[in-house]
Amino acid sequence: MDQEHRNKRLRLLVAKLNRERKKQAKKIDILCNDLIAAQREFIKSLDATSFAASFYESIVGITDLTTLLYTADKLIQEEIPDANVVFFLRQSESFELHMFETDRPVILERQELKSCFIWELADNICKSNRICTLADMFGMGLEGNPAKLNKISGAAVPLGQFGSSVGFIFIYRSSQNELTVDELRAVTAVRCGLSRAIQSCRVLSHSAD
Repeated sequence: MDQEHRNKRLRLLVAKLNRERKKQAKKIDILCNDLIAAQREFIKSLDATSFAASFYESIVGITDLTTLLYTADKLIQEEIPDANVVFFLRQSESFELHMFETDRPVILERQELKSCFIWELADNICKSNRICTLADMFGMGLEGNPAKLNKISGAAVPLGQFGSSVGFIFIYRSSQNELTVDELRAVTAVRCGLSRAIQSCRVLSHSAD
C-alpha cells in the first residue's frame, strides 16, 4: 500500500508540474507576442517620425504657398504609392481647392471634387480633428457620382489640431489598393507643422500685398 500510495502521489506531482509548465509556456508566449507587437508599433512610429523629419527638412524656408503645397504633394505621393493628393484650404466663406498635375490615374476631376466637398462637409471634416474615412464622410453628407466614389479608397486629414484647422488633405487611390492606417499615420504626423507653414505663407503673401 505504501508503494501504491507513493506512486499515486508521484503521478499527481507530475501532473501538477505539467500543468504548471503549460501555464508558464502560455505566459511566455503571451509575453513574446506582446513584445513583438510593441516592437512593430515602435518601428511604425519610427517610420512616421522619419517621414516627418524628411518632410519638414524639405519644406523649411519655403515662403510661397503654391510651392509649399506642390512640395507637400510630391512628398506625400512618395510616401503613399499611387495616391492622388488634393488640398482644401479655408477661405473666409469657402474652401479653395489645390491639386497638381500627376501621371497617376485621376478618378475624380477638379469640378467633381468641388461638387463632392460642399462647405458643410468640408467644415465638418476640419472640426472633426481626426482622419475621416469615406464612410465617415458619407455620414457627414458626402455626395457625388456613386460609380466613381465606389472605385476609390479615400481619407481626409484635417490640417491643424484642437478644432483649429486651415483646411484638410484629401488622399485617394483605387479601391483595389486600399489606403492603410500606417500610410495615413505618416501624413497625420506632419499635419500640424504643414498647417503652420501654410499660415506663414499666407501671412507673408498678405504682407507683400
